[in-house]
Amino acid sequence: MGPGRAALTFMEGETMAISDLPMLGMLKTKMRWYQARQGVLANNVANADTPNFRPSDLKPMEASQGVRKPGITPVATMRTNAAHLSGRPMGQGSGFEKGETKGWETTPAGNSVVLEEQMIKVSSNQFDFQMATSLYSRSLGLLRTAVGRS
Repeated sequence: MGPGRAALTFMEGETMAISDLPMLGMLKTKMRWYQARQGVLANNVANADTPNFRPSDLKPMEASQGVRKPGITPVATMRTNAAHLSGRPMGQGSGFEKGETKGWETTPAGNSVVLEEQMIKVSSNQFDFQMATSLYSRSLGLLRTAVGRS
């Protein structure tokens, strides 16, 4: 373990870096994704008057990205009774997918950046980033409490 990395020590003397915990790893990956998306959205806003500019966005990040380890298979739900509702896996035709929009309008110069649309995405991204950072800091607080350091 390198200098400056926090670690948990278990009874057997085995240590584990805090960054190796799946929950914290997932949150860090998600926060990096939000940071990168903020840059893409800022670029869209900055080019709102550039002729023929098309806005872009990052592909939505899967929930399992950054958590899945080799040898671990995802658990699927099972319908145990004929009266139970059968559902589709999330993100597959649920009606709530985030697809690429064609833009709300296109200017005569060919620019399809709509500032209102971009601001909605920016504020949503900011809210989600704040939620992830709050979860991350609370998780660290819980770990400190569990270790006995407050």
